[in-house]
Amino acid sequence: MWTAAHVKRGVFLVHRWTGVAACVLMALWVFSGVVMLFVGYPKMLPMQRLAALPALSNVQCCLPIEAALHHSPAPEGVSHMTLTTIAGHPIYRFKEADGTLRVVDAITGAVAQPVDNAIALQSAQAFLPGANSVGTQRVEDDRWTRSRSLNAHRPFFQLQMDDSAASLVYVSSRTGEVVMHVPRYQRYWNYVGAWLHWVYMFRDGSKDPVWSWLVIGLSALGTFSAVAGAFVGIWRWRFAGRYKTGSKTPYREFQMRWHHITGLVFGSVLLLWIFSGLMSMNPFGIFNASGARPDLVAYAQGDHGSKLPNLSAHQALELLRAEGFDARELEWKVLNGQAYLLAVNGVGDTRVVSDVDGTYRVQQRLEPASLVQAAQRLLAFKPRSVDWLHTYDAYYYRRGEASMYGNAERDLPVLRVQFEDPGNTIVYISPKSGDVVLSLDRTQRTSRWLFNFLHSWDLSWMLSHAWPRDVALVLLSMGAFALTLTGVVLGYRRCALFFGQKFRARKPRLLR
Repeated sequence: MWTAAHVKRGVFLVHRWTGVAACVLMALWVFSGVVMLFVGYPKMLPMQRLAALPALSNVQCCLPIEAALHHSPAPEGVSHMTLTTIAGHPIYRFKEADGTLRVVDAITGAVAQPVDNAIALQSAQAFLPGANSVGTQRVEDDRWTRSRSLNAHRPFFQLQMDDSAASLVYVSSRTGEVVMHVPRYQRYWNYVGAWLHWVYMFRDGSKDPVWSWLVIGLSALGTFSAVAGAFVGIWRWRFAGRYKTGSKTPYREFQMRWHHITGLVFGSVLLLWIFSGLMSMNPFGIFNASGARPDLVAYAQGDHGSKLPNLSAHQALELLRAEGFDARELEWKVLNGQAYLLAVNGVGDTRVVSDVDGTYRVQQRLEPASLVQAAQRLLAFKPRSVDWLHTYDAYYYRRGEASMYGNAERDLPVLRVQFEDPGNTIVYISPKSGDVVLSLDRTQRTSRWLFNFLHSWDLSWMLSHAWPRDVALVLLSMGAFALTLTGVVLGYRRCALFFGQKFRARKPRLLR
């Protein structure tokens, strides 16, 4: 029959041997997490991409988009239509309903030729003027292009450039545009940062269930070991009185003593970081949206391919130029059944070109009443509340460039709508673009607290005080690293003792 002494002994053994298995991994996770505070996994930031594009008003432009749409097999199924430039040449980029990307020359109307090495080099040189390629290869997937958002562009042309940063540039084989830029310093830091933190040496491709379950298993092991260690540390600490040595801890050996002390001080932080890392993997899909998702077709009341503004791209660019707006891209959009154009400049600022009382005008944002009206069609439930946010809240906030969410646009003000559906879905809509930029139901909001908050300390007031937050995280990481490092030493000694005894016990039999 199990007694309290048996249970305690079992917890001691669990912590001892799971700690031996997990201590090195936890030490590497803590170290790489500090690196990730300052150097994130490679991503193409919107402003980085837009700044490299020439102004549309400076290029010969453009064939009516209706003519370019004829090259689409199903114009009514086009989900995105954009006028941009690739290698300095204006093109229309269409995204079909199935995610396929299609490129049409905006001057001739011809379907773009398949991307080859020469086109990839032109695109890379337009992105990095004055640089040349010293090596080109085609890659389907590598350590810097794991993101699922890049799937539509695979395979890539990978070009090693001779610029001062020794950049790797990835060019889409589907469109010919630059989709990733990774300078040398970012590659080097990522080997001891995100690549190490996410155990990417074991990941095969952008979708790898084996890797996912490996990370889930390792995180669960670390969590289990940390919980057991918390019990052991509390049981062994003399809160009242002292041991014969006069100390609160029974351990005299340096490593054991400081493993116990650092565990009591920093163990809870380490436990929460490992547990929240486990939650980031969404094990068994526990944080998947549980109900209906926002209906973007009902929201727009029309598709992009069949509803077009009675205004050409050339006319829109003339209006924008008259307002002093240097557009780098134009996107055709629909809201409440009315078509409009969204223009973006080189620093990410936007303008809306829409029909106002029969005349097309340039506006800074869409009409608030139109957005509120459209938002009510997102779900088949009544809105519980509709309000405008002028400051960030607990779910809608902006992260720094190093964060894995650094490329998510989070502008203010934003329209926040909460519905009376079973999941109490909250939707955030940008008045600058008309896009639904974020949607969270109850289960997804739970993930926000169990992963994002516990792992990154990303409340808006924390993020607004960046350096105190970074200092606090670094100091706590140093304490957690000391805890894991003493665990590595103890684990090594335990293994050496255990296997040494096994070897000594077996050696006489081998000699006989």
